[in-house]
Amino acid sequence: MPKSKSDNKSKKNKTKIILPNMKKSYIENVVPSLISKFSYKNILEVPKLVAISLNMGIGDAKTNSKSLESAVEELTAISGQKPIITKSKTDISNFKIRKGFPVGCKVTLRSAKMYEFFERLVCIALPRSRDFRGLSFKSFDGRGNYNFGIKEQIIFAEINYDNIDSVRGLNVTINTTANSDNEAYWLLKNLGLPLIDKPEKNKMDEAA
Repeated sequence: MPKSKSDNKSKKNKTKIILPNMKKSYIENVVPSLISKFSYKNILEVPKLVAISLNMGIGDAKTNSKSLESAVEELTAISGQKPIITKSKTDISNFKIRKGFPVGCKVTLRSAKMYEFFERLVCIALPRSRDFRGLSFKSFDGRGNYNFGIKEQIIFAEINYDNIDSVRGLNVTINTTANSDNEAYWLLKNLGLPLIDKPEKNKMDEAA
C-alpha cells in the first residue's frame, strides 16, 4: 500500500531537532544577559555568531605536496568539513612564489558545525595550549569580529601527534553581528571564550 501524505507529515512532526549545547546556552543564558546589559528593545538586536573561519598557511606547499595534503587532512579532522586550498593572488619574488601557487588551506563553518567547533575549542583545545593565560581583548577588528592565532594544531583532540609530519599553526576568525567591539567582547565572554578581563574605565582613570 502506498503511504499517504498524512503519514509522511506525522513522521516529519515526530523528528526532533537537536540543538548543539553552545547554541542552547546562547538562547537560554547569553541572550537574556546581553539584553539586560545593553538594554536591547528587540531580541533581533542581540549579537550572535555568524561564522568561524580557520586558515592554515603552509610555507613549503609549492614544493612539498605531501605537506599540503597533510594540512588538508588535519584541518578536515579539526573542523569536520573539507577545506579549500588557497592560492597566491600575486607574484612574490622574495618568497619565490608565483601567482596561482598553493599557499595554504582554509575552511568556513556556519550553523550547527560552527557551534560544535566553538564548544570543542573552548572546552577542550584552548585549555590544552602550552602556558595558556587567556586570549587578548585587543584582537577585535572594530566591526565586531575577533581574530587570534593557535601556535600548534596538536591542541585539538582530533589530531594524533604520532601521525603528523610537522607542527603547524592556524588562524581563527570569529564573525559576529555585533555593531561594536564591546558588544562582541561580551558576547564571546558569555559564550565561554577565555578572554582576558578588560580593565574598567574607573580603574584606568585612577591609574592615569
